[in-house]
Amino acid sequence: MKTMSNTKAFTLVELLIALVVTGVILSAVTTLAFAMSSASRASDDTILKEAQLRQARLRIAELVRNCKLICAAAGNDLAVWQADTNGDGIINVAELVYIEGGDDHNVLRLCQFSAGQNAPVLLPSLALATMKAWLVSQYSETYARLIPACQNVQFTLDTAPPYTRRLTISFGLSENGTVHPYEISVALRAWAGNLLSSDGTTLASDDD
Repeated sequence: MKTMSNTKAFTLVELLIALVVTGVILSAVTTLAFAMSSASRASDDTILKEAQLRQARLRIAELVRNCKLICAAAGNDLAVWQADTNGDGIINVAELVYIEGGDDHNVLRLCQFSAGQNAPVLLPSLALATMKAWLVSQYSETYARLIPACQNVQFTLDTAPPYTRRLTISFGLSENGTVHPYEISVALRAWAGNLLSSDGTTLASDDD
């Protein structure tokens, strides 16, 4: 007895169409996954850069607003007398902070020396290009990297040290492959100009 089958097979054309449709769907899914991954990386990079920028603004603003003097601009560094911690009216090693732009103008960081290093530092010596290297060779220094990777760091002063009352730091920051310009601008509130000699080259022993 013959049995008739109702089973209908796919034709070659139908199989080819199915394969094409499947390929299109897989391609779309892959493209979407790549786009989502790229967006996630871009978001992470932006968050990291914004955090670094906030930290740099806060640290530099706190340092400069409350410092006694911006003592010198040597190379791509600024020597800052951050406070007269021991009240002796002179600059000591432990009271110094260097704001560094890096040899290639591509980093923003702070260099300072350990507490208790009370050796006096003469104001004119801080203008020497070799002074920071000498201090680093003699005393224990620490670094705080505010923005590890930036471009074209520039310091702009309203007037030459030690009479500087306002500092602007400009730099470029790469975010998701695009360089954006930024500035940190801050004025000194505790400027100790009263401690300067009449020619601005030395510190008086008191403020009388």
